Amino acid sequence: MIVCSTCKHANMAGAMFCAECGAQLVGKDSLITQTITTENFKRTSKPNSEDGYQPFDGSDAWGSIHLLDTGQVLPLSARNEFTMGRISEGQPIMPDIDLSPYQAYAAGVSRLHAIIKRDGERLIFMDLGSANGTYVNGKRLNPNVEQLIHHGDIVALGKMKLQILVKNK
Repeated sequence: MIVCSTCKHANMAGAMFCAECGAQLVGKDSLITQTITTENFKRTSKPNSEDGYQPFDGSDAWGSIHLLDTGQVLPLSARNEFTMGRISEGQPIMPDIDLSPYQAYAAGVSRLHAIIKRDGERLIFMDLGSANGTYVNGKRLNPNVEQLIHHGDIVALGKMKLQILVKNK
């Protein structure tokens, strides 16, 4: 067990940050890094449909989120409401759309940052009291207040910019 010097919370052995207050438990000088080479790993081919792999085409999606920095497109389908944020270890509540693989932490995306939902023909976005704010077309949203958005709007979660794309019916 590692006891946090800030809040005195007992953390699991090996933890780098306090699960209670987020303070760094291990000093930068005590961390060890090493280089890992990949030359001895076997190259594998892309999985095919015979292996049980079925690529998701998003054909049933009612809309999508286009990550402007990476070009990645995340389809919105099957449900009308999604929470957005990033996953962190020890977090009890997970966002529906995990932006962690897209450098969300570095961009200032909160663990539970915002909600996007479809209500009939209307599309609604709401900031969930995030630390770095949510902006729609450059205008900061008030926390916990629903904001109508439209096809093509640019939403920023902290510094992460997304474009909202809605399919025509």
